[in-house]
Amino acid sequence: MTPKDLPFSRPEFQRRLTKTRIAMEKAGIDTLFVTDPSNQNWLTAYDGWSFYVHQGVLVFPDEDPIWWGRRMDANGGLRTVWMSDDRVLGYDDSYVQSTTSHPMQDLAARLRAMGRHTGRIGVEMDNYYFSAKAFEVMQAELGDARFVDATYLVNWQRSVKSDEELAFMRKAARISEKIVDGYLDRVEPGVRKNEIAASIFHDAISGVDDIWGDYPGLMPLLPSGKDASAPHLTWDGREFQHGEATFFEISGVYRRYHTPFCRTLFLGTPGDEIRRAEAALVEGLEAGLDAARAGNRTCDIANALAAPLTRAGIERGARCGYGIGLSYPPDWGEHHASLRAEDQTVLEPGMTFHFMPGLWMDDWGLEITESILITENGPAQTFCNRPRKMFVKD
Repeated sequence: MTPKDLPFSRPEFQRRLTKTRIAMEKAGIDTLFVTDPSNQNWLTAYDGWSFYVHQGVLVFPDEDPIWWGRRMDANGGLRTVWMSDDRVLGYDDSYVQSTTSHPMQDLAARLRAMGRHTGRIGVEMDNYYFSAKAFEVMQAELGDARFVDATYLVNWQRSVKSDEELAFMRKAARISEKIVDGYLDRVEPGVRKNEIAASIFHDAISGVDDIWGDYPGLMPLLPSGKDASAPHLTWDGREFQHGEATFFEISGVYRRYHTPFCRTLFLGTPGDEIRRAEAALVEGLEAGLDAARAGNRTCDIANALAAPLTRAGIERGARCGYGIGLSYPPDWGEHHASLRAEDQTVLEPGMTFHFMPGLWMDDWGLEITESILITENGPAQTFCNRPRKMFVKD
């Protein structure tokens, strides 16, 4: 079987592999075992809904990576990865959710057969998809190896996007705009939330023109009124109510690349408190966009946002953004730099962030956000183009 429809050029994959190998050498890692599905995809193009079982990518300093996973998913590897067929390995189904054996026993046996069972093996210790049991078994099976925490090692190599990646994010942005336009048009008092959630999924997956939509790493969030004081509520069957604000946190996705975009809709006449908060938030967004310049730091964006909010008496107490791009569930952040006062990461051209200064107060919430690109010169560019405001339907 041969790969079909690779998302990127082979030189692009080699660029990624070279960056990862340099990072491995700096960390003193001989063999890297990558379990984060986003990192697997970034390195090999593997794409399948199989991350609920143990799988991963082995990266070596001197030969092509290996994708390893459940045998029935190996055909998905053959269909999607850029490597040759012999670089796709599958373990028997008897290991799956077994109480007597574990897939890491198979992986350890393969590493021994390759002579890769000693030295320093890097593993992503703080990752959704690498369990305590998996690490325990690896330690028991590979007693001659020394394990190194490689959490976020690959993630940081992804922080600066290539032109090929940016093209995907711009396509995702067109889908995000379609989603926003759709819910702004459809939401009225009396309409049920699940109906709007369904329309969001329809717009997201149907896409725009020839740009088809992929599934998001995070479910649409659309809490209203007091529920909007919580940042991560999804939807239910209740109706939208007059006199309430609803923020919509969504993202268009194209071939796993996300461009999140959030706007708030108020049904009725907003009160003075939320209007003052809106004005301060928009002022902070504008200041943050201006501070988002190559050579500045991520904390400069956060501090620029904070100044007008502080003057308005609003203390957020949370980061206001994070790196974005390629992601799988359960979230769409790339897990490297954050936009917050404590983060000193120097901004480079090609970095992409969700500038996300949501306000979650005691009995209401407000989100007006932008996905941004750090450019060679000047302030950040926004991927989407819709008014930077709270929308109101009387």
